[in-house]
Amino acid sequence: MAREFGRHARVSSQMQKELSLILQREIDDSRLGFVTINEVIVTKDLAVAKVYITVLNSDEAGKKASTRLLNDMSPVIRHSLAKRMRLRHISELRFYYDDSFDTGMRVAELLSDANPTPLTN
Repeated sequence: MAREFGRHARVSSQMQKELSLILQREIDDSRLGFVTINEVIVTKDLAVAKVYITVLNSDEAGKKASTRLLNDMSPVIRHSLAKRMRLRHISELRFYYDDSFDTGMRVAELLSDANPTPLTN
């Protein structure tokens, strides 16, 4: 009987939880904005983890700076992650900005501008 979720999916889920805790409790850098981990995608061989983040209350330059800072800090974050997860090898972390939240907010703004009065019967 095949499992519903593969190992890489379970590792991705656990890694997302642990990375959120690490960024919340262990990383104390004032240059880093309010970062949210949206999704972690781990390759099937668990060698690379793509971590998609959003940075709230920041402009475009701040978002890029936070993403660059996280990529620079990835060895430190990876070391903390290795302490928390029971894996023989920890994936290489690559941080990417996820603009889906910004896109969703822009679509909602456009929809509210297109229909300023609600329809009532």
